[in-house]
Amino acid sequence: MTDARAKAPAGKQAAPGRKAAPAKEAAPAGLTFDRSHTPQERAARGKAARTTSPRSGHGWFDPPAGRADPVDLLEQQSAERLAELIPIRYGRMTESPFRFYRGAAAIMAADLAGSPDSGLRTQLCGDAHLLNFRLMASPERHLLFDINDFDETLPGPWEWDVKRLSTSLVIAGRANGFTDEERAGIVRAAVGSYRQRMREFGGMRRIDVWYAQADVERLREVAAGRLEKAGRKNLEKAVEKAHSRDSLQAYDRLTELVDGRRRIAADPPLLVPLRDIMPDSEHAALEEQFGQLVESYARTLPSDRRYLLSQYQVVSVARKVVGVGSVGTRCWIILLLGRDDEDPLFLQAKEAGTSVLAPYVGASEYDNQGERAVAGQRLMQATSDIFLGWERTKGIDGRQRDFYIRQLRDWKGIAKPELMSPRGLGAFGELCGATLARAHARSGDPIAIGAYLGGGDSFDRALVGFAEAYADQNERDFQALVDAVASGRVVAEREPAQD
Repeated sequence: MTDARAKAPAGKQAAPGRKAAPAKEAAPAGLTFDRSHTPQERAARGKAARTTSPRSGHGWFDPPAGRADPVDLLEQQSAERLAELIPIRYGRMTESPFRFYRGAAAIMAADLAGSPDSGLRTQLCGDAHLLNFRLMASPERHLLFDINDFDETLPGPWEWDVKRLSTSLVIAGRANGFTDEERAGIVRAAVGSYRQRMREFGGMRRIDVWYAQADVERLREVAAGRLEKAGRKNLEKAVEKAHSRDSLQAYDRLTELVDGRRRIAADPPLLVPLRDIMPDSEHAALEEQFGQLVESYARTLPSDRRYLLSQYQVVSVARKVVGVGSVGTRCWIILLLGRDDEDPLFLQAKEAGTSVLAPYVGASEYDNQGERAVAGQRLMQATSDIFLGWERTKGIDGRQRDFYIRQLRDWKGIAKPELMSPRGLGAFGELCGATLARAHARSGDPIAIGAYLGGGDSFDRALVGFAEAYADQNERDFQALVDAVASGRVVAEREPAQD
């Protein structure tokens, strides 16, 4: 593995970027779309941005003097989370540089705040690493490829999502032992796909941009032209597995009979039923409170989906550990039954805190952080879960907390980059880049962004330098956490290997 930190070209100083404004002084981070400007004027705006923010200026990362200690930033996040779960978070993050990166969105947000950008805003995912692009079901029961995670979503510079995606591809490529040249080709493919697709969206009607999506047949077309036999086989396995990941599968795996009644089974500390957290005298009342949560959150759903949800009854609740970066946040799974015990529905109620982007791009226009996450998801996804909504409720500790709610599993299929060849990871990167462009084009100005990017590959090549440089920084930050665990500064708990 080489130390490929990209430097500013000879005779140039690294772009100083913009100072991060304190969160309390930041303006609400809304989006506006000026319909009074002609397409020609919008394209001129994008091209003019190259003067103040040259595309080549995105090609390096040098940590600024006085850069915050990455472990400090992680501990600041941990202070608001469930203390007993924090060692699991650190244990997951110390498994590899890639797993660290998945949990380090706050660290990268602080670094990107000082980076150059074109001044063009769009709705950001906020954590657009490659594993947050996956297969999922549409309400019409089609399998689509889209962005999945919106915990950090806020409006901001479109470049930030592209840089996080590009860096994740480099980190995955390094883990697979790919050469510098192979990794560079993967990043250029992903960023080039983003650029080309954004320029295509700039020439489309707004309604056609909104309807654009990538279904499983499109993935098969890409696989047929780009992947070797093993890659195509892996895609079909992923499709088959995604179709099996639904409430019935979760029901079989996560529940058991307790006194003749179906309840969520215990698997501590990763899955802990409410009955094992609270005394018997209290857990029934709290379970009733979750029933009220479901009833009240239903007001954020369209009327037809409220009616569908009203036909289910809450029967069991458990706390669940999810992801890497989310470990320690309050996340509940709620088992509901409809007609009978063979008609289950699992909902996930996940705590929504302030986005890690907010100190640098401004506070959300939504008071409820769950609504922030839902609004961003609905804006960026081609189609969203029919039960996606939000609510604010009092937690076990008596504090009011914001949550967003969705189905626990609904045909979810996640990539396995460790099984991919350079060609396969490149093809996957292209899909991610095109998907991200579609998500950004729905809320931003694809004409201006496309004009800024241009028809050449200047930006694509620049992102190779940035991604390699930031992957180096990620490795240093990963080692800082490993050292903090070794010194006893923080405690990490490694989980047993999964079969």
